[in-house]
Amino acid sequence: MAEPRPAALPPAERTIGQLVAESVHFYGEHFWQVLPLGIVVVGVDAASLDRSLGVQTLILWAFGPLFAAAYVRAATVVRDTTWCWPAFWAALLVFLPFPVLLRIYLFPGIVWFALFGLAVPAAVAESLGVRDALRRGWELARADLVHAVAGLITLGLVYFVTRYALLVLIHGFGGQGQTVAAMLADLVVAPLVFVGAALLYVDQAARVE
Repeated sequence: MAEPRPAALPPAERTIGQLVAESVHFYGEHFWQVLPLGIVVVGVDAASLDRSLGVQTLILWAFGPLFAAAYVRAATVVRDTTWCWPAFWAALLVFLPFPVLLRIYLFPGIVWFALFGLAVPAAVAESLGVRDALRRGWELARADLVHAVAGLITLGLVYFVTRYALLVLIHGFGGQGQTVAAMLADLVVAPLVFVGAALLYVDQAARVE
């Protein structure tokens, strides 16, 4: 007999593990709405094949508007609301330095996103302009920076572990098969990161209160 799903803690007390669990649960309940968000990561995969590191960085910048749009879409699905242009412009501003930070090391990119990335769901949820959204994102990050950074790191780990597991499963199919598997994994798993970041806003907003 299956164990009942444990009761969710209130957002102000939610642990990192429960944030991930709630993200997975939400993704499962809104699968077809959220799945297309992974297309932007698949696009980067396809465009970056056999490219140098410098070209890959330029490709990430080129895909910035699509990443911004995917994040705003995730936030609107989580909040069950409509498109928000200030959130899109805030997302684009937050994304601009990310490709460079990512090339330095992954951790600075995550910290940057934790400090300002919550401006995007804040703009969606609170109907803020770009400047107020960025200010609100900074306020939300300071409410519990450890929770914000650890939450994003954990979501990233779930993504990478799942992606790697799929690659291991098809190891015998050769290089081309692994490339296709990586793209399929990105399509299916990457949306979880967008959704998790949008749900992280709820945690941090509760901690501010």
